[in-house]
Amino acid sequence: MDMQKMFSLEGKTALVTGGAYGIGFAIAEALAGAGAKIAFNCRSQSNLDKALADYSAKGIDARGYIADVTSEGQVTELIGKIEADLGGVDILVNNAGIIKRIPMTEMSAEDFRQVVDIDLIGPFICAKAVIPGMLKKGRGKIINICSMMSELGRETVSAYAAAKGGLKMLTRNICSEYGGANIQCNGIGPGYIATPQTAPLRERQADGSRHPFDQFIVSKTPAGRWGDPEDLMGPAVFLASDASNFVNGHILYVDGGILAYIGKQP
Repeated sequence: MDMQKMFSLEGKTALVTGGAYGIGFAIAEALAGAGAKIAFNCRSQSNLDKALADYSAKGIDARGYIADVTSEGQVTELIGKIEADLGGVDILVNNAGIIKRIPMTEMSAEDFRQVVDIDLIGPFICAKAVIPGMLKKGRGKIINICSMMSELGRETVSAYAAAKGGLKMLTRNICSEYGGANIQCNGIGPGYIATPQTAPLRERQADGSRHPFDQFIVSKTPAGRWGDPEDLMGPAVFLASDASNFVNGHILYVDGGILAYIGKQP
């Protein structure tokens, strides 16, 4: 068996939503390194221009598009453009997402809905848009970027936890509905990853000490550190490749062991 061929993405096109920076950019870089053509979207021209420059600096000829994943019309148009430019989507990575850290009793329904709209309804819209093309090809890979909050709750993230818990179940349901058509839908559940989104949790305090949550995460993670976006590269290539053809409806937690660990005895 040719292991390199099993993990190769040559001839495949991957759409990474929100792939302008952070986790999405790292995953797109990994898929490109395995041979895939890369498409990504973001919501502003300035972010698009910067991302294209960043991809070019990595030697990646990515195609960038402006589209809002919460708009069915814009996503339909996006998929049409990718089909015209690159030949259709073989791999969808539902990465676009936001988080709002607000105590539940202080959070407006509008803020709650915005998080759910981007983090859960967006992946539904994007998956719905690419599945018909995958059915025609007789194959497809969908990777939903879930979270530790797909399993755990925590103060101030009620909307995010609700959305990511829902995304876990959407992953399983896409598997259930389309697994027989050779479409694999799995998720990656990052642990606490050092990205711009988590930067406030790692800021030094006024006295120079570590943020209390930073201390907490490092103490609760057997690996003893925050994850890096690069830690997600290998898992993403695996789930996008033929190596995972019999893996479906699964969430792969890349968390340094935190979900397995109850913590040290005081």
